Amino acid sequence: MEKPKVFSSLILSVCAEANFPNESIDLYMLIRKDGVFPSIASFNLLLECLVSSGQYSKVLELFDHVISSGIRVDKFTFGKAVQSAVKMGDLRRGMDLMDCMKNTGRMNVSTFVYNVLIGGLCKQKRLMDARKLFDEMLERDVVPDRVTYNTMIDGYCKVGNLDEAYRVREKMKACNVGPNLVTFNTLLSGLCKGKRMDEAKKVFEDMKIHGFVPDGFTYSLMFDGFSISGDIDACISLHKQIDKNGIHINEYTCSVLLNVLCKGGKTNKAEEILVNLMENGLVPTQVIFNTIIDGHCREGNTEMALFSIEKMKSNGLTPNSFTFNPIINKYCQSGNLLKAEELIKKMPEMGSSPDVVTYNILIDGFGRNLKFDKCFKILEEMETNGLKPNAVTYGSLMNQLCKDGRLMEAEVVFKDMIGRGIFPNTNTYNMLINGYCNVGKIEDAFKIFDEMCRNKVVPSLVTYNTLINGLCKKGRVEEAEEFASRITNGYLKCDVITYNCLISGYSIKGDTQKCLELHEKMKSSGIKPTINTYHPLITGCKNELILVEKLMKEMSDMNLDLDRVIYNELIRCYFDHGFVEKTIELFHEMINKGIVPDKMAYNCLIIGYLKEGKIHESKDLVDEMKANGLVPKADTYDVMIKGLCDIKKFGEGYFWYREMVGNGFLPSVSVANELVIGLTEEGRFNEVEVICSEISIKGYDYSDANKDLSAALK
Repeated sequence: MEKPKVFSSLILSVCAEANFPNESIDLYMLIRKDGVFPSIASFNLLLECLVSSGQYSKVLELFDHVISSGIRVDKFTFGKAVQSAVKMGDLRRGMDLMDCMKNTGRMNVSTFVYNVLIGGLCKQKRLMDARKLFDEMLERDVVPDRVTYNTMIDGYCKVGNLDEAYRVREKMKACNVGPNLVTFNTLLSGLCKGKRMDEAKKVFEDMKIHGFVPDGFTYSLMFDGFSISGDIDACISLHKQIDKNGIHINEYTCSVLLNVLCKGGKTNKAEEILVNLMENGLVPTQVIFNTIIDGHCREGNTEMALFSIEKMKSNGLTPNSFTFNPIINKYCQSGNLLKAEELIKKMPEMGSSPDVVTYNILIDGFGRNLKFDKCFKILEEMETNGLKPNAVTYGSLMNQLCKDGRLMEAEVVFKDMIGRGIFPNTNTYNMLINGYCNVGKIEDAFKIFDEMCRNKVVPSLVTYNTLINGLCKKGRVEEAEEFASRITNGYLKCDVITYNCLISGYSIKGDTQKCLELHEKMKSSGIKPTINTYHPLITGCKNELILVEKLMKEMSDMNLDLDRVIYNELIRCYFDHGFVEKTIELFHEMINKGIVPDKMAYNCLIIGYLKEGKIHESKDLVDEMKANGLVPKADTYDVMIKGLCDIKKFGEGYFWYREMVGNGFLPSVSVANELVIGLTEEGRFNEVEVICSEISIKGYDYSDANKDLSAALK
C-alpha cells in the first residue's frame, strides 16, 4: 500500500503544481476511492491550486471531509480553509476554524491566518474586531509581518481614521518591521482622500528618504489629492518636478493628471503637458483624448473639442460615443439642438455611432426646451437603430414633463416604460411624486408612493422628504410629522431637509412653540441646522424679539452668515417692534455685504426715515430701488404718501401721488382719504379736486374728503 500512496501523492502534486484544478480533483477522488489518502503535502498543494482558481467552496468541502475522516492536517491546511471562508465572505466560519486550531492544543495559529482574518474584517470595515485580533497576535507572541501592518493601516485609512493609521505605522517602526511601497501608498491614499496634503507631502518625502522610488500609483494619488483639495497649481508643480527629474509616467498616471487639470478648468495646460509627454514617447489613448475633449466642453469651448477629435484621428485613434457625448451635451445645454443633431448624424462618418447615453442627452435637451413631440420621435429613432431605451431615457422625458406640469403625459410614458419591461427605479418614482406635489395633488402623489411600495421599490429619503414637504405646503403638518415618523422605522433617518420642511410647515401655521420643539429635537439628534432652518424659525418667532435674538446668536456661533431672507425678516421684525435705528443699521449692514434688499426691506426703511422726518433719505431709497431694478409699485408709493401725511407734508405726498398715477397705480382708500383730507385742511382744493376726479372711476369711497371739500368751497 505504501508504494501506491507515494506514487499517487507524486502524481497529485505534479497535477496541482501545474495548475490543473479540475483534473487534480478527479485524481484525488480516484485516490480516495482506492482507500488511500495522499500525503498531507500533496493534499495541501491541491487546496492551494483550488484557492488559486477561486474554487473556495470545494476547498471547504474537501477540508470538512478530511476532518470528519479523522485524518490529521497541519496549519497550512487550516490556513487554506480559513482563506476560502474569508474569500466567500463567511468571516464567522473563518473565526470558528481559527478557534478550532487553538483548541487542538498542538497547532499554533500562523501569521498567515491572522492576516487573512484581519484583512477580511478590514474589508467589512470592522476595525474594532480587526484590532482585537491584532492585539491577540501580540499577546500570543505571533509576530505581525509587513502584510499585517499594511492591512491595518489600509483599514484605518479607508474608514477615515488617519490618526489610528499613523499609530499603527509608529508601532511598525518600533517593532523594526520595514515598510514597503505599499505602506507609503496606503498612507498617501488615506491622507489625500482626507485632504491632509501637508502630511501627504511629508509622507511622500519620507518615502524617498527610505529609498523607495514613487511609482505611477503614487503620483496618481498625489494628483488626486491636490485635485480634491482644490490645489490645481500644486498638480502642475508636481508634474514639473517629475519632468525635471526625468521620470516617465505611464498612461494611467497621465490620464489621472490630465483629468485633474481638465476638471480644474485648465484644459489648455493639460494639452500642453500631453504634447510634451507624447514627444517623450507616451502613446496617447482614446481615454486620454476623451478626457481633453470633455475638459474643453466643460469650459464651453466646443470648437477646441472638435479640433481635438481631428488630432485624435491623426494619431490613429477612432473616436467613440464617449468622445462625442460631452460635445452633444454642451450643445444641448446651450440650447443649440440643431448642432447637436448634426453632430450625431456625422458620427458614423467618423467610425462611431450614437449609444443610449447619446440619445438620452438629446431627449433631455429637447425636453428642457419643451419640445416633447421631438422627444418621442427620438425615442422611436433609438429603437429603429436597435438601441433599447433604459430607465434614464424614460426618466429624462418624465422629469421634463413633470416640470412642465404635464403629469398625465408623464404617467403615459411611465406606463409605456413598464410595458416594455423596463422597471422603474426609485428616482423614476420620485419624479412623478415630486410632480404631483408641486401642483398640490398630494393624494395622487401618495397613490404613486403606494404603488412604489407594492412593487418593492425602496423609497429613498428624497421620496419621504418630497411627500412631507407637499403635505406641509397644503397645511397638513400633523400628517407630515406622522409620516416622517415612518422614516425611523427602516434604515433611513430624518435629515436636515425633513426637519426644515416640518419647521416651515408649523411656521406657516403660526405654531411657534412646535417650531422651537422641532428645532431642539433636530439638534439633539445630531443634525446641524442650515440657513434654511432659520428662515421659518425667525419668521415664526418675529413677534418675540428675545427669541429672534437668541436664534441670531445661535447662527453666529455656528458661523452661518445672514442671507437676504434673514435680513429682510430681521428688518421687518425690528421695525414692527419700533426699533428704527436697528432697522437702518441692519439695512446698511446688508448693503455692505453685497446683499440686495427686496421691496419689503426698502419699504420698512422708508417708513423709518419718514418717522424721523428724513424726506430726502426716503427719496434716495426709492431712487436706489429703481437703480437696483426694483420698480416701485403701489405698496411703496402708499408707504411714501402715508409717511409724508403722518408728518404733515401733504404737498410732498401729492408729488408722490402724481408719480404713482403716472406709473399706472392708485393709492389705497385709506391713504387717498388721508392725503385728500390733509390737502383740504391746507386749502389746496385744486389738488383735491384732481385726486377725486382721477380715482372716482374706481368706486372708492372718498365721502369724508368730499364733505370737507364741499364745505371749503362754500
